[in-house]
Amino acid sequence: MIQLEGINKTFRVARRKSGFGRAVKALFSREYEIIHALKDVSFTIGEGEMVGYIGPNGAGKSTTIKIMCGILTPSSGVCKINGRTPWRDRIDHARDIGVVFGQRSQLWWDVPVCDSFDLIRDIYKVDARQYKRNLQELVALLGLEEILKTPTRTLSLGQRMRCELAASLLHSPKILFLDEPTIGLDAVSKIAVRQFIKKLNSQRGTTVILTTHDMQDIEALTERILLIGKGRILMDGSLEELKKRSSQRKTIIFEYMGPEPTLSTGMTSVEVRPGRLVVALEPDSCSVSAAIAHISKQVEVKDISVSGISSEEMVAGLYREYDI
Repeated sequence: MIQLEGINKTFRVARRKSGFGRAVKALFSREYEIIHALKDVSFTIGEGEMVGYIGPNGAGKSTTIKIMCGILTPSSGVCKINGRTPWRDRIDHARDIGVVFGQRSQLWWDVPVCDSFDLIRDIYKVDARQYKRNLQELVALLGLEEILKTPTRTLSLGQRMRCELAASLLHSPKILFLDEPTIGLDAVSKIAVRQFIKKLNSQRGTTVILTTHDMQDIEALTERILLIGKGRILMDGSLEELKKRSSQRKTIIFEYMGPEPTLSTGMTSVEVRPGRLVVALEPDSCSVSAAIAHISKQVEVKDISVSGISSEEMVAGLYREYDI
């Protein structure tokens, strides 16, 4: 369904130092810098997949999304989506995709949400029956009944993002591009958006490409991860593969009674205070059960908590590994 081969994108950016004199000089002689946003990006995404596209700021995520949407034309390379080249067949391609940019709106600011939806229906030339059916379904799933007649400018961020999702799906797209869809949302709104996206994928088979810095979004929604850094694809695999690849370090929290216990090989003290001990553990040197047994022999243990490395720590580790 989606195939990218050797995609490259460069930008020519004007640069100048601060100061009025340099500003005047730049009117007649301007210096430029070539920015390589994407370098030989290649990947394939099948129909119905949900893929997390992750990387630090400036890595090339949004540039890739804009190329796949047909907004940007790459400097070189091949991009085929449903057999079309996005920037050459923009009108037909737009009918098959939905796009949500977390920091941009496709809704008209001063008119009620329902009027924006009607305008989008006319732009995409959606059949009246299909539009009514889709609208009713989206309003019910996203809980939009009470805000349809409200101007966009008066909505909260969470309400607006739910409306943005609905607007991007009114024409029943086969592919949904989500660029930071939960940015700035509260916990309740995030959960609602995630549940809706999962239901959309399972019921309609919609292909979803998600870019985000929130690893909870990635864990909740995707099984496959594409890691991009400095314009290159650095990793293509599952979240489970990422966990296996990352350090298996464990953290154990002991609540105990008695004197401070001593630690064995493979155990590193993270926090020590009366009645509480936090230990970092390398399973290759000392197993969790051995660590618990070692501490239990010395003190009366009241409570134990064992946790592994978080998704954020895993991704941060990858960034350090690839120096991005």
